[in-house]
Amino acid sequence: MRASGILLPIASLPSAYGIGCFSKEAYLFVDQLKKGNQKYWQILPLGATGYGDSPYQSFSTFAGNPYYIDLEQLIEEGLLTKEECEACDWGDNIRYVDYEKVYLSRYDLLRKAYDRVNLSNNREYHKFKEENTSWLDDYSLYMAIKVQKDGLSWQEWKEDIRIRSDEAMEYYQTELAQDIEFYCYLQYLFFMQWAKLKSYANDHQIQIIGDIPIYVALDSADAWANSNLFMFDDNIRPTVVAGCPPDAFAATGQLWGNPIYRWEEHKKSNYHWWIERMKHCAKLYDVIRIDHFRGFDEYYAIPYGHITAEYGEWKAGPGYDLIEAFNRELEGVPIIAEDLGYLTDSVKELLDKSGYPGMKVLQFAFDSREKSNYLPHCYDKNCVVYTGTHDNDTLLGWYRILIEEDKEYANAYADIKGEEDSCKKIIRLAYESVANLVIIPIQDFLELGSEARINIPSTLGNNWKWRLLRKEITDECLDYMKELTMLFER
Repeated sequence: MRASGILLPIASLPSAYGIGCFSKEAYLFVDQLKKGNQKYWQILPLGATGYGDSPYQSFSTFAGNPYYIDLEQLIEEGLLTKEECEACDWGDNIRYVDYEKVYLSRYDLLRKAYDRVNLSNNREYHKFKEENTSWLDDYSLYMAIKVQKDGLSWQEWKEDIRIRSDEAMEYYQTELAQDIEFYCYLQYLFFMQWAKLKSYANDHQIQIIGDIPIYVALDSADAWANSNLFMFDDNIRPTVVAGCPPDAFAATGQLWGNPIYRWEEHKKSNYHWWIERMKHCAKLYDVIRIDHFRGFDEYYAIPYGHITAEYGEWKAGPGYDLIEAFNRELEGVPIIAEDLGYLTDSVKELLDKSGYPGMKVLQFAFDSREKSNYLPHCYDKNCVVYTGTHDNDTLLGWYRILIEEDKEYANAYADIKGEEDSCKKIIRLAYESVANLVIIPIQDFLELGSEARINIPSTLGNNWKWRLLRKEITDECLDYMKELTMLFER
């Protein structure tokens, strides 16, 4: 079925207290999607973020980000006061998230809410803990220890707790019992509020596309609690880490630093950890987008300690064996494969065999540096077309810096008359294509420039900050979305 949707991270929603969350503005956005005849809302990973604020480097692949807990709902429940929330410093620019101030203010307020709540007789809370014990126990202990140690990565902890000796685990579980429950409570709030928002979206015929990073962060509860599943040495230190080799876009490659899976260990358990991870995502989302799908075919392993990605090696991944495990255990869960970048014949074969739709990005279609199949006349129906992703510039920002040769080709291909109609013409290309699904970042419908970019890969300091302003999505914009969906039967 032909359909369309909008890409907007939760953090980028407008809201009262420093960062987008599951607040009334999220519900309003669902209403706007409905008015614009959209069928999908794509978000970024929901995990708790750490250094660099990237949702692709979270403290847990299972836990949700406490930043997204709506404080206004806690005010309504009498656990916080409006005065307490408004007294906090949330930064001085509502267009961009100030993560340092959000961290300091939100956790302080959430702790107050926890101190005031009565959990002893809360059946829903205890049911939540029981149903999620497989990951929640390790995550909440991990976070309690991490905060006690002033944010140190578990790789820097004392050896007894780093290697999870029985004595050390028992000591910290007792010593930090209150802090552990605090982090359990935050997860309860997160998942209750998210379930309510997702239900609202689904009731309005809006499906959620969620994102699952192929790797977990080194500084995560996942790596600490499951060290046997990763390429660590006898001292539980990484031997290799993940990244991408040099290409036309990055001269020294991309050094991500994530630990790499010991795939033979996963295979021994019939990929149990991965299946549980995907099942968890299937509860959170209606459609799962797997980031860096090619890593299932081959992964790029960089010796730990190198400062660039220039000297890695390609190694064989689990291939179709893992896809078969997904098919057995996740019947009926729609999956999108992020297959961007240079693809070998074996990756293409794996994607074809899986049946998953891949991705097409229109910004890549007009790049003369690399030949691609991103031009719409090359598409088949089983794909998802984007004007750009969270890693790209906005359409307007991209168009402004196109080299003359590429701009001339884009103008001719899309019948662009100039900068003033560049966004509409490229969006129209996506809508009129044969691709079953079109996803457009909201910045492109709003025709915003590079100041609205979400992320510049391999950089730190200014990413994941952009936010939508209240009333920025106009009725005129929504009418245009609706017009396109009707015109091209989406």
